[in-house]
Amino acid sequence: MSDATLHATDQNPDDFAVQIADQIESFLVAVTEVAKGDEPDSAVPFLLLEVSQLMLAGGRLGAHEDIVPDERYEPDPGPEQDVDLLRENLARILDPIDVYSEVFDPYEPRKAPVPARISDDLTDVITDLRHGMVHYKAGRTTEALWWWQFSYFSNWGSTASATLRALQSVVAHVRLNQPLEELDGLDTDQDLGDDALESEAGRVMVQEIAGPLGLRPVK
Repeated sequence: MSDATLHATDQNPDDFAVQIADQIESFLVAVTEVAKGDEPDSAVPFLLLEVSQLMLAGGRLGAHEDIVPDERYEPDPGPEQDVDLLRENLARILDPIDVYSEVFDPYEPRKAPVPARISDDLTDVITDLRHGMVHYKAGRTTEALWWWQFSYFSNWGSTASATLRALQSVVAHVRLNQPLEELDGLDTDQDLGDDALESEAGRVMVQEIAGPLGLRPVK
């Protein structure tokens, strides 16, 4: 990408930077709206769609050549927005399926899965994305793209992809009318291996969570 494209002032919708920023802004707005709890019946399908679309932006950033910022040191974007309320609202909405099992790196052999929370993951991703958006809205387009690309590789890419897998699994269990392993009460601060996770996990039928989350099993 040419430097002229990165610093374009007339926002051409075909520009790479504009497209990435639009996708990220759409995700930020959408998840914030879901967290308000106005439409809890559609929360999981909507989040599945939004995280999927975000991963497209991440894939484009990942496939792009390294973006080099203009300055050696990152300009101070100011204080980070507080996400505690957002996290709490998402946790409340997603309570039946918030905890899931994650493997951090599929290329590290014999790594035991660990418990994670969708609500924590989404707010973690949002924190990274908002950081870059501050640069973008201040006109520091190259800095924003660099940050989004760097943090995609270092944090939000793997976090969002794990969240996407969890959301897709919930939808698949419901639509295929298959029972779901329950992780209710599992402490995400615990360091648990396969056996411990299995012993902690109970059995719960998908029908018990389908209604409140806007999902319906196949008849």
